[in-house]
Amino acid sequence: MSYTLNFAAVWRSFDLLLQGLALSLGLAVIAILAGSVLGLVTAFGLVSKSEVLRRPAGLYVTIIRNTPILVLVLFSYFALPQLGVRLGKIESFVLTLAVYSGAYLAEVFRGGLIAVPPGQREAGLAIGLTEMQIRTSIIIPLMLRNVLPSLGSTMISLFKDTSLAAAIAVPELTFEARKINVETFRVIETWIVASCLYVATCSLLAALMRAVERRLAVPR
Repeated sequence: MSYTLNFAAVWRSFDLLLQGLALSLGLAVIAILAGSVLGLVTAFGLVSKSEVLRRPAGLYVTIIRNTPILVLVLFSYFALPQLGVRLGKIESFVLTLAVYSGAYLAEVFRGGLIAVPPGQREAGLAIGLTEMQIRTSIIIPLMLRNVLPSLGSTMISLFKDTSLAAAIAVPELTFEARKINVETFRVIETWIVASCLYVATCSLLAALMRAVERRLAVPR
């Protein structure tokens, strides 16, 4: 049985794939920003000496990291309304992705916080800085520089994870590709083009993160 490649039908709908790609990127960017804030707060809880802060932070990380993200997506969209929390499909997915990324980033940030030399805090206290000023002006910037490679990897992973939004009919790249596939029956061509868009975008994100790492690298 022969199959002749014909990309014409896919090219006619290429604008839909680009719209889906733009939405995927937007979802990933919003999720990584919200997840970074959540992860940073959780990381400080994980390294806290207080059981009241450490235990809830650890429970959150354990539950989320051991639950498949697709289950979280479906729970957020279908189960939360039963509890009175009604969100649109895009808002629901962004919330899920932010909570999911927050759990992973919490461990990344925790490692970064531990890696900051204690002498940095002592130096801050010596010049009269408050604990909050030490954290925002010294500890967090140093920690972010250390974890930047991991942060970049998480961003790329989140971008790929946006494909799961198709499960709740969010019109991102995978959803649009699936729709074109159904309408044109060009299975191979559609998924080749969609895969190329994912690969190209991930490669650009990786190159961008490497450029940022080089810019922020400490001269040796």
